[in-house]
Amino acid sequence: MDRLYVDRIGGVCDRMKAQGIGQLMVTDYLSIYYLTGMEVHPGERFWGLLVGDDGSLRLFANRLFNIGETDISVTFFDDSDDIAGVVSAHIRKGRLGVDKTMASRFLLPIMEACRDTSFELGSDCVDDVRAIKDDEEKELMRRASRINDACMEKLAAFIHEGVTEKECAAYLDGCYAEYGCDGLSFPSIVSFGENAADPHHHPDDTVLKEGDCIVIDIGCIKDHYCSDMTRTYFWKKADPEQIKVYETVKEANERAEALVKAGIRLCDIDAAARDHISSAGYGEYFTHRLGHFIGMEDHEKGDVSSVNTKETKAGMIFSIEPGIYLPGQVGVRIEDLVIVTEEGCEILNHVSKELCILGN
Repeated sequence: MDRLYVDRIGGVCDRMKAQGIGQLMVTDYLSIYYLTGMEVHPGERFWGLLVGDDGSLRLFANRLFNIGETDISVTFFDDSDDIAGVVSAHIRKGRLGVDKTMASRFLLPIMEACRDTSFELGSDCVDDVRAIKDDEEKELMRRASRINDACMEKLAAFIHEGVTEKECAAYLDGCYAEYGCDGLSFPSIVSFGENAADPHHHPDDTVLKEGDCIVIDIGCIKDHYCSDMTRTYFWKKADPEQIKVYETVKEANERAEALVKAGIRLCDIDAAARDHISSAGYGEYFTHRLGHFIGMEDHEKGDVSSVNTKETKAGMIFSIEPGIYLPGQVGVRIEDLVIVTEEGCEILNHVSKELCILGN
């Protein structure tokens, strides 16, 4: 097995031992890919990796999965086999960790078949390792963000009189395709005017009009890793209240990013942005956490929120995305991804955050 995967599995085993878990059943297909390099999209079928705290591995794979050659022990089964019987034969007495994605249709029969085994949530054993990106992952995240920067700038140049939100989202699909992306990190958010006050608005047939704010929250997947960024523009003009909201959000974003470095509590980063927005009188209109972790998924385990007292570690990657949403008036969000370093952070997005009025 490649040294990269050996090191990742070693990190998982260290956490298993610290938690007192003898075995861990991983069924999240992305985590299995992360630990083995084997990419399988199982659909409704069972696909699992049983990890022992001694580093032993066993895959459970349907015969129709094309897993190729591997030095990992594999137990094959087919659609007519009893999954619980197949899996339980390899589960020892003691404590078994299961991950957060394991479907109850598999978990409950396995629990019934393993009466002498205690089951507990073990996702953190993998998620905590995934949260610290290695050099290869960092470079993949940089590349995905460079593509996202380019597509954001292309969309800003594309926006024109009479365009709809849906047309902008469709244009983005084409941009990402030109760069050979695997897909979208999440459905693109393009919101005009009042729609921008809904943080998760889905693009519709709303037509752009003068004075609208334009919130664009987009991301692509390239070589399994995600990008995510938000910028807010205005069409032809911005009134004083819109400008005040924009500058408040921009300052909140920059204050939070200036605080990021290894050893800082995540809740304190959230507070740096939230306190500034509250002091400007918009506290009740900042309605979500400051950020989320990201990697192979747009939202991975971990967040930047008022209740997360964990400290940052070098290699973590998460978003900084303060927002203010005034119903019926305006919505502004500015989002970057950052890589935590020992002395500060590397900001992955380079599209300007200065107030920009398009169409002039």
